[in-house]
Amino acid sequence: MTKTSPSSALLIIGNEILSGRTQDANLRFLAKNLGEIGLPLREVRVVPDVHEVIVRTVDELRARFNHVFTTGGIGPTHDDITAECIAAAFGVPLELHPASAALLAAHYGQENFTPARQRMAMLPRGATPIANPVSVAPGFTIGNVHVMAGVPSIMQSMFMELLPELPRGTPVQSRAWHAVDIYESLISDKLRKIQEDEPLIDIGSYPWRFKDGRKGVTLVAKGTDPAILDSVSEKLKTLISDTGATPVEGEPEQGAA
Repeated sequence: MTKTSPSSALLIIGNEILSGRTQDANLRFLAKNLGEIGLPLREVRVVPDVHEVIVRTVDELRARFNHVFTTGGIGPTHDDITAECIAAAFGVPLELHPASAALLAAHYGQENFTPARQRMAMLPRGATPIANPVSVAPGFTIGNVHVMAGVPSIMQSMFMELLPELPRGTPVQSRAWHAVDIYESLISDKLRKIQEDEPLIDIGSYPWRFKDGRKGVTLVAKGTDPAILDSVSEKLKTLISDTGATPVEGEPEQGAA
């Protein structure tokens, strides 16, 4: 991990994710957008609303990755403890952020700016707010940690506000080939050899089955060097051809069931 090849991690916070009550919808959005700016996700963790677990995990991730993104736990209720946990991880107090409080008071009206809503203006000392165009209550950045809401529409709006401030690395690109009636067992050994020969490229094999009964495999190569990526792409195409199947560039058009 270097400044020329930054990496990131995602910490998803919430009992509702671990219990299955809520399905996380933020990971795919963040992985795609961070890869496109060359700040790829290298690790994702999901933790409960438990103070010591959040603090410990934030400390571990921020020491290992250039940037850490968190989602969840910054609302007005008793279980929204992310802000206080981040403050504890950085060893600073949690305090009312005047500019954020003013925005929220104007949004709700001073008479409706209840203590619960005031909680959403409490930030770790030294944090920089992340604007929230959807519902006003801010996220925040402190050090290399970026704290955002769990609600997908709000998280996405916060991320787009944060995006111009994030560092850029070399964007991750991908190449894909798929074929019908090909099985992973037919290609696994040769695919492993390609991966061993090309350690700078991430190669994946993804079987699929359509509702109409067709089935097959998609081979995907991801990396930051277009020349190497093109070379690997040709190897994947040849690998499929050698089985007698017809390689088709890209992902299958019909979603797998």
